[in-house]
Amino acid sequence: MTTTDAALYRLMTWLSPAYPLGAFSYSHGLEYAVEDGRVRNAAGLTGWVGAAVEHGAGRIDAALLAAAWRAATESDDRQMAELVDLGMAWRGTAETALESAAQGAAFLTITRAAWPHPRLEALAASAGNQMALSLAVGAAAAIHAMPLAPVLTAYLQAFAANLVSAGVRLVPLGQTDGQRATAALESVVARAVEAALAADLDDLGTAAPLLDWCSMKHETQYTRLFRS
Repeated sequence: MTTTDAALYRLMTWLSPAYPLGAFSYSHGLEYAVEDGRVRNAAGLTGWVGAAVEHGAGRIDAALLAAAWRAATESDDRQMAELVDLGMAWRGTAETALESAAQGAAFLTITRAAWPHPRLEALAASAGNQMALSLAVGAAAAIHAMPLAPVLTAYLQAFAANLVSAGVRLVPLGQTDGQRATAALESVVARAVEAALAADLDDLGTAAPLLDWCSMKHETQYTRLFRS
C-alpha cells in the first residue's frame, strides 16, 4: 500500500491541530508537572514529552493503532470489537481516559461527516461512537487505504506536538524553543513507530508511572487551564 496524494491529504487533515477534536484542551498531566516544578525549561519539556511518546500513552496508542489498522484491513470485526474494549480500558487515570475517549468520539463524528464510508459507519455503530482515538484513526486510515507506517508517524507527531504546544504555554517558552523540542523528538517518534510495528499486545505495557501520578494530581489541582 502506497501513500497517494489523496491519502496524504486526508492524513494531514485528520491529524492537523485544525481538526476539531479539542486536542488543545488536554495537557496529559503536563500542567501539574509544570506546577510542581518538574518541567521548567525546553530540555525538561523535551524529555517529558519523549517519555510520554516512547514509554507512556504514546507507546500504547501506537500499538493499538497498528492493531486496529490490521483488523480493519482484514475486515476482522471480532478483533476490532475486542480492541475497542481494550482501548477504552487501557488508561491509567480518569483524565487520560477522557482525553482519549472524547477525542475518539469527535474524530469518528467529524470523519464520518466529511469523509463518509459505509465501513466507517458500521464501525461507529457497533462501537456506539465510543472508541479510543488511536483505534478510530487506525481503523479509518485502513478503510481509506492509508499505509500504516506513515499513519503511525503522523499520529505520534501530532501527539507530541500537542504536548509541546501545551508546554510552550505553561512553562512558558518561546515558539522557537517549542520547535526545537519538536525537532529533537523526531528520533523518539521514529523509534516509537518501529516499536509499534513490532508490538505484541499480549506483552505490551508502559513504564512511565510519574506521568500517571501527575495526571492523577492534576484531577485536584487548584487552578487548571487544561482538562488533563
